[in-house]
Amino acid sequence: MFKQSWRMTLRDWRAGELRFLLIALVVAVAAMSSVSFFVDRMRTGLERDALQLIGADLLIRADQPIDAGWRAEAQRRGLKLADTITFPSMAAAGEGDASVSQLAALKAVSAGYPLRGSMKIFDRPGGPEQVTRAIPGSGTVWIDPALLTSLKLSLGSQLRLGDKGFKIAGLIAAEPDRGSGFMSFSPRVMIAATDLAATNLVRPGSRVTYRLQVAGEPPAIRAFQRWLEQRIETGQRKGVALESLESGRPEMRTTLDRAGQFLSLVGLLSAMLAALAIAMAARRFMLRHLDACAMLRCLGLTQGEVTLLYLNEFLLIGLAGSLLGALAGFAAHFVLLEWLGQLVSQSLPPASMLPALQGVATGLLLLIGFALPPILQLRNVPHNRVIRREQAAPKPLALATYGLGGAVFVALLLWQAGDVKLGLITAAAFLLGLAVFALIGWLGLKSLRTLRGAIDSQSWRFAVTSLQRRPATTVVQIVALALGLMALLLLTVVRGDLMGAWRSATPPDAPNHFVINIQPEQKDLIAARFAQQGIGGATLYPMIRGRLIAVNDTAIDGASYPDERAKRLIEREFNLSTMSGLPPLNKIVSGRWYDDAKPEASVEQGLAKTLKLKLGDALTFDIAGQKVQAPVTSIRKLDWSSMRVNFFVILNPKLMADTPQTWITAFHLPAAQGNFVNQLTRDFPNLTVVDLGSVLRQIQAVLDQVIRAVEFLFLFTLASGVLVLYAALVGTQDERSQESGLLRALGATRKQLSRAQWIEFLLVGSLAGLLAASGAAAVGWALATFVFDFEWNFNPALWLSGILVGAICAFIGGCLGLRNVLQRPPLQTLRES
Repeated sequence: MFKQSWRMTLRDWRAGELRFLLIALVVAVAAMSSVSFFVDRMRTGLERDALQLIGADLLIRADQPIDAGWRAEAQRRGLKLADTITFPSMAAAGEGDASVSQLAALKAVSAGYPLRGSMKIFDRPGGPEQVTRAIPGSGTVWIDPALLTSLKLSLGSQLRLGDKGFKIAGLIAAEPDRGSGFMSFSPRVMIAATDLAATNLVRPGSRVTYRLQVAGEPPAIRAFQRWLEQRIETGQRKGVALESLESGRPEMRTTLDRAGQFLSLVGLLSAMLAALAIAMAARRFMLRHLDACAMLRCLGLTQGEVTLLYLNEFLLIGLAGSLLGALAGFAAHFVLLEWLGQLVSQSLPPASMLPALQGVATGLLLLIGFALPPILQLRNVPHNRVIRREQAAPKPLALATYGLGGAVFVALLLWQAGDVKLGLITAAAFLLGLAVFALIGWLGLKSLRTLRGAIDSQSWRFAVTSLQRRPATTVVQIVALALGLMALLLLTVVRGDLMGAWRSATPPDAPNHFVINIQPEQKDLIAARFAQQGIGGATLYPMIRGRLIAVNDTAIDGASYPDERAKRLIEREFNLSTMSGLPPLNKIVSGRWYDDAKPEASVEQGLAKTLKLKLGDALTFDIAGQKVQAPVTSIRKLDWSSMRVNFFVILNPKLMADTPQTWITAFHLPAAQGNFVNQLTRDFPNLTVVDLGSVLRQIQAVLDQVIRAVEFLFLFTLASGVLVLYAALVGTQDERSQESGLLRALGATRKQLSRAQWIEFLLVGSLAGLLAASGAAAVGWALATFVFDFEWNFNPALWLSGILVGAICAFIGGCLGLRNVLQRPPLQTLRES
């Protein structure tokens, strides 16, 4: 039986019956496997480097110096310790008017750092990496190569950090516990912890992160971790977090999991469209093999044997297509690594076999779910079909198998989403989107009926009639192509329009620099410096670091809120402020502004919604060990797009009079006055100046890398849409051949019919492009209006691009699918029919 299946497979392959099915399988599996290979390598790298990612067996992270008692207890247990202290600071080079500066991520490390893993440094730009267990020597500094270039320095040059100068002694090639977040966008500067005091950079109110690395035998580490957890819980210590081998940088794991989910769902969209093409190809295969099945039944084969023959044939094609798709996915994942892998400094391990096995399983599942129902109908072909050209209605069992495709679709969604709720929501959204697109496509198709006589052309009437004759097939073509086009338009034209609208919403004189860490005694001097430079609008505001610890006298922590954003807000310190009058561009939406007669607090509207705060709620803050309580008397709406200094919570001045404060300001610096920042940081070394333009450019560069990777995946989606179009056209090839033969026998010329085909392709592609552009524009408008809160202008180029690209894709798919329809003589077509 298997030999016969093998011979039938070879025969059908030579006849071209199975090639399209194989291509559709390859596209579906490649789209899924490329993501699986990428995520597998990233996740394996995280697991391999789990200890190095925190630089220790156990890491204690806090926003205040680590408790001396904890350190003593660790030493008593025989554990090794190493300290790191990190914060943003300005790194300056040069003297006098020639001085230049740049924001850097300063890290002070103690002897023994890192306890796990190792540093890698260069001794010259472009030189070989050197693994080292040492730390920078006293008076020396190691820096990122990017800082060397931007400040135009060389090894051996002097770099000033605060009040102390350092000699550049090495370039950082790899830092095991670098981490992510805002600080990772700034170049690293590393010094010895013993040199930190001489810089005079750590002042009251400075945003400093303290980390204590701990290493030792696993039982001792686990015991010490339990001891710490008890002390943190009983002492209600805020701002302290523990990381271990089991957690292994949870923020990186969370980011990878979410990225994997998103990319997998993008790949699954391509796979689902390809699965639709598979179902169409399988149906065409079934229709073209009805006579062969009847002949096999006449030769004595039972229903089960006929079914087994074709199942074996499809299994062979499924295995071949899945293996080729896995190979294509493996090759494609290098494109994802080229763009997304650059965001990870560590080298990645080779891929495992698991993604390949998952790819093969996905291909077979798609084949079972979408190709099995038509094939099972072949078992019901009667013997007398050889004589009578009749086809029996599908049996109930065969019809029931069509539900298998839906079950496979939902199962794959749940598998790739990794979460039942997310998977079901995505499935519902996908099906709803298909239904909406199908309805709009059907209405668009109906509207063509009124235009049939609008153009005095026989080819035009042939084309419109052909589309109207097969409405279901035409709608499927339009919807499949529109989905792929819409995804690409969202990431290209609409993304550009969103960025343009955001830039237009930002005033030209909006602040582009922030200055933080201004000490009280420097406030008047810096305000005078701004006035001398002619920089207006640089209002200085007090900034107070405080942690929200209670609401209405009920203690709260991250566990008090299910929302992830609320957890993050509660687990970190707020930047509080105090002032007499309402800040510019702040609007009271409920309550009233305080009069400073008694403790009062004004809360930003978004924060109040996230933390479920309302007027009258009493907020308790811990500010440097001092508890401050005030009721909420007003809720403010802020204009975040103004780029000005804004605060979530503002408290009245009398309440905050005795709290430690630093000052912050934002200002617009014209490009011609760029040297002002260098002069300011030269005279006030403790200041930290954030160049928003530079930060936004770095963030944009990262986003561009991510978007390019997603665009690459959406190319699979577009390819799947073209495959569906091709499958739909090929499925009607026999019918169209008969139609064209009849029309040519009745006097239609080949040129007229060829032109009618072109018009049909252009109409399908244009409708799909129009639908895709409208959907992309609707999503862009919704994002601009409800998410980013700025004005959206509809761009006519979006529709022009959609219609043009849609027409081109439809023309390509149509020419490939119907290239042989007009090649056969009409007499031959009529005789065969």
